[in-house]
Amino acid sequence: MSAEAPALRVPGEHLVGRHREREVLDRLLRAARNGSGGVLVLHGEPGVGKTALLEYAVEASPAFRVARTIGVEGEMELPFAALQNLCSPFLELMQRLPQPQRDALAVAFGLSAGPSPNPFLVGLAVLGLLSETAEEQPLLGVIDDAQWLDRASARALAFVARRLLAERIALVFAARTLGDTTARLPELDVTPLGHRDARALLESALPAPLDDGVLERIVLETRGNPLALIELPRGLTPAQLAGGFGLPAAVPLSASIEESFTRRLARLPHDARRLLLVAATDPVGDPALVWRAAKRLGIPETAAETVEAEDLLTLTPRVVFRHPLVRSAVYGAAGVRERREIHRALAEATDPETDPDRRAWHRAQAEPGPDEEVAAELERSAARAQARGGFAAAAAFLERAAAMTPDAEHRTRRALAAARTKFQAGAVDDTLRLLATAETGGLSELQRAQVDLLRAETVFVVTRGRDAPPLLVEAARRLSGLDPILARETYLEALSAAMFAGRLAGPGAGVLEVAQAARTAPAPPHAPRAPDVLLDGLATLFSQSYEAAVPVLRQAHRAFDAARMSAAEQLRWKWLATVSSVHLWDDTRWELLAERHVQLARETGALGELPFALTQRVYVHLFAGELTAAASLVDEIQTATEASDSVVAPYGAVGLLVLRGHQAEASYLVEHSRADLTHRGEGVGLSMLDWAEAVLSNGLGRYEDARAAALRATAHPHALAASNWGMVELIEAAARAGTPDLAHDALRRLVDTTAASGTDWALGIAARSRALLLDGQDAEDLYVEATERLARSRMAVDLARAHLLYGEWLRRERRRVDARKELRVAHDLFSDFGTEGFAERARAELQATGEHARKRTPETIDQLTPQELQISRLAAQGNTNREIAHQLFISPSTVEYHLRKAFRKLDVKSRTQLVRRLQ
Repeated sequence: MSAEAPALRVPGEHLVGRHREREVLDRLLRAARNGSGGVLVLHGEPGVGKTALLEYAVEASPAFRVARTIGVEGEMELPFAALQNLCSPFLELMQRLPQPQRDALAVAFGLSAGPSPNPFLVGLAVLGLLSETAEEQPLLGVIDDAQWLDRASARALAFVARRLLAERIALVFAARTLGDTTARLPELDVTPLGHRDARALLESALPAPLDDGVLERIVLETRGNPLALIELPRGLTPAQLAGGFGLPAAVPLSASIEESFTRRLARLPHDARRLLLVAATDPVGDPALVWRAAKRLGIPETAAETVEAEDLLTLTPRVVFRHPLVRSAVYGAAGVRERREIHRALAEATDPETDPDRRAWHRAQAEPGPDEEVAAELERSAARAQARGGFAAAAAFLERAAAMTPDAEHRTRRALAAARTKFQAGAVDDTLRLLATAETGGLSELQRAQVDLLRAETVFVVTRGRDAPPLLVEAARRLSGLDPILARETYLEALSAAMFAGRLAGPGAGVLEVAQAARTAPAPPHAPRAPDVLLDGLATLFSQSYEAAVPVLRQAHRAFDAARMSAAEQLRWKWLATVSSVHLWDDTRWELLAERHVQLARETGALGELPFALTQRVYVHLFAGELTAAASLVDEIQTATEASDSVVAPYGAVGLLVLRGHQAEASYLVEHSRADLTHRGEGVGLSMLDWAEAVLSNGLGRYEDARAAALRATAHPHALAASNWGMVELIEAAARAGTPDLAHDALRRLVDTTAASGTDWALGIAARSRALLLDGQDAEDLYVEATERLARSRMAVDLARAHLLYGEWLRRERRRVDARKELRVAHDLFSDFGTEGFAERARAELQATGEHARKRTPETIDQLTPQELQISRLAAQGNTNREIAHQLFISPSTVEYHLRKAFRKLDVKSRTQLVRRLQ
């Protein structure tokens, strides 16, 4: 159905008894009219009245511009089909969108050629387009039969729906059930009518009074379904109705309604039935196309008068069935041979220049067996779909192409391509099924290696790391003599999978075993690229020594800064490069890599990658004592995770809670995350949670608990950051808990890394840790060194902890005046950071010296929410509302909404004043 095309009129009687539903819709429309956009999903069984409620919403909003689209079962494989219908009246406003969004939307809609657009960038472009439209006039978007939306359209519309806040936009979906698209959106279950309303509706639809017992039976058997109440009695004679002999048996209600429609079809002339079948087979709703196909089949124009008189179909201005069940009944009643004949006529009537993909699909449905010409046409359609970002559609075309291919070798190649595309579309089960199909043919050595690689990647998606590493290693070995570049990349993927698996890795899947295998990777056939150097560095780190790996990894980090790397390649490996910089105690490189990773993910709309990039950025802020900035990014992680349907552990939220010292909330989140990580096989996360518990307990002065948690974190040395940071917590906890031998052992392990690293962060941490285990002047010299070195780093929380430990040591040395100075610095820093647990520990120590800590006066800036602060900072940096919206995956209206609140709280009137206020 085209956008803004009038829908087939639904009888007003369908709104009998719908007071609650109308009130909810009225509230939604009022809010949208007043600038508080919203969404509602109407869901319920077929015929329950969802479409009638959509029509009510349209009639109840005369001040709104209305845009419509409808999910069509036959179009589910065509990417962005429904979305383009919705947006087509507003495409002239695309020029107002930022260039990346404009380009993404143009490619998605086939308006221009270009690289496959990121689906989330398309979603952001649609949000911007609808927001621009609503600036001129409130907008009502009506999406019927949402369960049949093509996947690309569904994801984009779900993205938009979850971001409506300050826009004059209302979106109303109607769907039979709540699926992935509409999950977690405001919803309203449209239930069947109550007995009294159902009886009233039935009586209004009957041509004559009916026996009371029969009427009651119809009411009971239709279970209050409005469409059933109206349609089931149709086609029955007065005698059948009066005696109840023609009533359907107890079958599913949708089947009963379809049976009623089928009875009506059986009475129609042959040409009228064939015209209905043409309309049911064509998903476009284009009357010109339907009539071209009808003429090829010899169907006269008089057939249209018959079907329209029966109130089953309208043919102008668009082809619209009375109800989706009419379409189902028509298509289901036709035989296989008749369907093929109709598909062939539609293929011949479809312009191969303007709509080659629908033509190819109809041709495929028309052929009874394999046909290479049709298979090749489907393969070309797949390439066009993939270029528009429609991986699900491309996979469907390729799968059908493989089935239509007579030659075994070509069939195997197409099945492999279909499997790869299914994997990119996230269809894991279909990927494995198509790989099994490909294996039935004769595979070349390269194809066998490609099958192994894709199966291993699929397992990694399902289990994160537990089972994937040995499969990836085996695939890399097969590829070594066939494709050295791909082999090295596969070894790097295997290392990444093993790092994720951590302590939960299965036999042969541990980091050490994978690193040893990676040392056998073939040499790169060209000058080593950044991923090549990173592979060598990580393999050396895990299988040889930290000291030997440091120069190689530093070379890799420098290579990742090179401009010659494509954005796609950087995004693929940036997380590995970033976490390895943390392991080298390189705070400067860590911040640069993490910042660039976030920038790339935002610019390219890579929402699936963004949570991982933001998590690293969160920890940079946490260690720098910038907890408010970290909190705003934690919120953004949640937004990106929901938008991309990613499954990402809440590492950022856990780190924020433990540094804030919020024990109850942190403990709850840690325990819930632990169960989820164990289920997914993500052992690295368990080590991070152990480290987090150690930090929380050290901050609260619960040293025995901290020691136990730190021991768990450091029991797995290949957990990178968690292991290094865990040793720092273990030394402090063990020293305070009276187990110095344990602290000395951890110190030896720590110094092995910090000495080889040589950064101020590393050496400052080492000095602070060594001071905990010494007395007299040696201890004091090390505390002074620690504070001096850490002051030259970005790691302000570690600096504050050094002042705290130094002050505690001075107090125990009975040097109260000196202790007060250090403890005052520590308390002021912790209070400014918002690290409440450590601040309280410093306050208690300061009080023990005879001095009371100053009470921190909350600043006005603290009243800002994390998102208000983040948007204010971006505005102060000179970004426009549209630029901020693009970065944060929200609409310009939402940016304006948050800025107005921030201006009011900060008592500023302009962006110039905002800059000064934030400074």
